[in-house]
Amino acid sequence: MAQPQAHTLCSSPYSGFHDCKPMTTLTIPSPYSFRSLKLPNFPSSHKLSLLPLQSKTFLQPTLFSLQHSTPPALNSLEDAKLDDPDAKSSKFHVRVKPRTPRTKQLRKKTSDTSSSILKLAKSLDSCDPSEQKVSEVLKGFGDNVTEREAELILHNMESPETALPAVEYLQQKIEPARQVVLYNATLKLCKEIRDFERAEKVFDEMLQRGVEPNLVTFSTMISCASMCSLPHKSVEWFEKMLSFECEPDDNVYSDVIYAYALTCNVDMALSLYDRARKEKWRIDTLAFAALVKMYGMVGNYDGCLSVYNEMKVLGPKPNRVTYNNLLYALGRAKRGWQAKAIYNEMISCGYSPDWSTYSVLLQAYCRARFGEDALGVYREMKAKGMDLDVVLYGMLLDMCADIGYMDEAIQIFIEMKSSPTCQPDSFIYSSLINMYSCKGKVSEAEAMLNEMIRGGFEPNILVLTSLVHCYGKAKRTDDIVRILNQLLDLGISPDDRFFDCLLAVMTQLPKHEIGKIAECLEKVNPKLGSVVRYLTEEWEGDGNFRNVALELFDSMDHHRVKKSFCNYIIDLCVNLDVPDRARDLLNLGLKLEIYTEIQSRSQTRWCLHLKKLSLGSALTALHVWISDLSTALESGQEIPPLLGIYLGLGKHKSSDKDLGIVLESHLKLLNAPFHKANDMAGWFLTTNEEAKSWLQCRGSTESVAALKGFR
Repeated sequence: MAQPQAHTLCSSPYSGFHDCKPMTTLTIPSPYSFRSLKLPNFPSSHKLSLLPLQSKTFLQPTLFSLQHSTPPALNSLEDAKLDDPDAKSSKFHVRVKPRTPRTKQLRKKTSDTSSSILKLAKSLDSCDPSEQKVSEVLKGFGDNVTEREAELILHNMESPETALPAVEYLQQKIEPARQVVLYNATLKLCKEIRDFERAEKVFDEMLQRGVEPNLVTFSTMISCASMCSLPHKSVEWFEKMLSFECEPDDNVYSDVIYAYALTCNVDMALSLYDRARKEKWRIDTLAFAALVKMYGMVGNYDGCLSVYNEMKVLGPKPNRVTYNNLLYALGRAKRGWQAKAIYNEMISCGYSPDWSTYSVLLQAYCRARFGEDALGVYREMKAKGMDLDVVLYGMLLDMCADIGYMDEAIQIFIEMKSSPTCQPDSFIYSSLINMYSCKGKVSEAEAMLNEMIRGGFEPNILVLTSLVHCYGKAKRTDDIVRILNQLLDLGISPDDRFFDCLLAVMTQLPKHEIGKIAECLEKVNPKLGSVVRYLTEEWEGDGNFRNVALELFDSMDHHRVKKSFCNYIIDLCVNLDVPDRARDLLNLGLKLEIYTEIQSRSQTRWCLHLKKLSLGSALTALHVWISDLSTALESGQEIPPLLGIYLGLGKHKSSDKDLGIVLESHLKLLNAPFHKANDMAGWFLTTNEEAKSWLQCRGSTESVAALKGFR
């Protein structure tokens, strides 16, 4: 006869309370049968093992040893009687003699009990979940319900709705000192049905009846709060747990790291995480995923990658949630290349992307302007029958508009309109109007505007800003004036971007056309309109102009806006041949610290830094610097051996022209002895001897004439 097999009882001490599903077989903690037994989830040191037989004969009784004194019916940590110090070290042995009559009687009795409990559990699952009906069913089982039987009834039920009133009935049959088991079972049911409010009421009742909560009580409350998307409650119950002098285990710490991370309590999350690494606690995958998400939300993208790499070293395998959180963070950081590498690693680990994965990956590629990669993800989603939401369509179309993928954008827009689940909104139309505006396609932009209005959307300030840009490229000043009047009619308040765009357009128009805009602009923005009118109508009074300009800049809050406005107005001054006004604005910008670190001086080198200026501002600063050099030379001031001008590389964002190329040409126009440095990109250098010779043979009026002639 084959000997009975030993069943290991080792599992996580917390596993019974982490999303466990009810077992379909009856769980009977009988010392005689272990075939369908759902045993307590003891800590890893508590194992059921088959002890050596005393002799080789099969007639010797089989001896099982359970390294715990608590009856096996008890579940998880509270069942291990961690509050009973004597129970931790004691052992009990159950002898089973398979062929004795007594054994057969016990098995029959166990079988009868199993059958009755199964029938009772099924009856409870199918009955009405009212207290009266549940009580009627349970009364059929008899009044002498033991603790073990009560627990078995609960463990074999599948309906949380009827189990909760069943628990209330069974509590009346159990000694108060052992009711913690049933209260914990009640809390577990609350967790399964995600009713945290009821769980708190159960806990309050538990305290009112004098039942002492244990580790499982608090761990279940903490995990229940997490399952109900209440991480702040998880934190609250963790702190309450410490006030009861209940020592958390690894699983609780892991859950709390997860909760602190989701609430963006960075200090506590990282404090517990650092302690977990030092003390080698087991941290589960969800906690790592939450840490990655936390770092992403606070903008520490290197921290996301650091946690991800530590996770792989410490053992837990990243799951799809971890990868999705990491891809989302890298998308926010516009690190498209890293997002691609992480995605490929996810695929190589055997995970198939779901809708969330595609969503964050598409956002990452769109933000990083990885056009082909973004379109590839879009096509793959469409091939798999996945629908995009309006946010993803918006990001995709915005990217296409920004990088010039006009044909692709039009095709995506057509497919979006045919989608049964998603239709264009105001932002979608705004992106397409902006795309046409950047290309100067007036008719297409106006057609999209008309379609937007037919769709029930009124043009917003973004749309009107794009149209101003479009009309400016086409030199259609009357249409720009019409937009300004439309702002007043619609009651739309223009923002800084609108005026920024309008100033940029005005720098490209002839003087008489600018006057048309200035007259209407004064109605929309009196301060800006007054500054422009001073330039176009050449009003007298330098002091008045500076006061008007100062009033304009004082009305602005953001440094970036002030600098952009100042750059464009100086450009306008240069184009209108009013260099004195340009210098007034430059000096005002220096005084208000709108411009900083334009000049630098040392004993060996004087330098002018023009990289961050617009063309007109850079040209004005260059001539002011040359004038300062002339003044220094005339006053006998010592000029250092080397003079340098840094122009940087590439085009300025406000112009299609390359600042370096334009100013290099202008230096040649001035016959200035500055030469491009071969080993220092963007720099033009000269010696003090060359500079002195050049300054001495030119007059200050030449500088003004050169500035006035620059267009």
